[in-house]
Amino acid sequence: MPVYSRAGVWRTTIMVLALLLTGVPPGAWAREFRAADTQSEDYPTVEALQYMGRLIAERSGGRHQIRVFHSRQLGEEKETIEQTRVGAIDLNRTNVALIGNFVPAMNVLAMPFLFRSIEHMQKVMDGPIGTSILDSFEPYGFVGLTFYDSGARSIYNSVRPVRTVADMKGLRLRVQQSELMSDMIKALGANPIELPYGQVRTGLATKLIDGAENNWPSFVTTDHYKYAGYYTLTEHAMSPEVLVMSQKAWESLSAEDRKIFREAALESSQFMRQKWKDLEERSRRQAESAGVTIVTDFDRKPFEAAMDGIYTKARRNPAAAELIERIRKVD
Repeated sequence: MPVYSRAGVWRTTIMVLALLLTGVPPGAWAREFRAADTQSEDYPTVEALQYMGRLIAERSGGRHQIRVFHSRQLGEEKETIEQTRVGAIDLNRTNVALIGNFVPAMNVLAMPFLFRSIEHMQKVMDGPIGTSILDSFEPYGFVGLTFYDSGARSIYNSVRPVRTVADMKGLRLRVQQSELMSDMIKALGANPIELPYGQVRTGLATKLIDGAENNWPSFVTTDHYKYAGYYTLTEHAMSPEVLVMSQKAWESLSAEDRKIFREAALESSQFMRQKWKDLEERSRRQAESAGVTIVTDFDRKPFEAAMDGIYTKARRNPAAAELIERIRKVD
């Protein structure tokens, strides 16, 4: 072994022994945690992660830091979820539709036309139902920390304004890499094209796809509005984002530090909501100024009726059926 390597090993050994002798538990050791988000640096979820990092650094006396990798630096969401599950990434903000491939309860939150309003969704997520859903992550290699808002998702395209289900026929619409979202678009008569989020702009520009479905900020901050001039306020999904932690990273924390992480995560959720509301309003104004046609006078009931088959399929799972009913009973 080279001399410098022996010296390095010896120094590391001395440090470990010193910590053991002073009675410092492993979870109290200083560490930098890697957090992944596919959105840009100024996006509300990224700002919320950075805010959470500041709280944790302060409350842990600087022992723990969070380094946020935004703009898909660690990969697309599907890839980062898998990396988080095996412990290569410590924290991950992700959409419920994608992590639903691992955690069954999350598929229910992505169901179309499940929530009546943003206020209804927030009341569900902030209450006992939301807590029980977060608690369901651990058997799958994750620890659920909190939910972030993601507004209401609507359909947009470059071909024609969508006012009826018939207007959906034949449209090639990008969907997340999710069976549920593909089924929803098929039920409406359009053709789902599964693409990673980062490839949607190119897909629109090259006419690989006619449109997609997403919220106002995603529609504008990614320049999708420059290629898809018709935005129909279907608001078919109001599923929240979720912040998860790798179970391996969680187990490395002491009980005291786990409390710090959970409380900081919950506070970051409230911080994010205000940031989100501001960005949503600015994004809609920007789209309107650019000449995007916003369709509000569409026939909503047939869209909801087209989802009957999806709900019938979901209710075959007793746990999913119970959760759907519990959510709909929340006033």
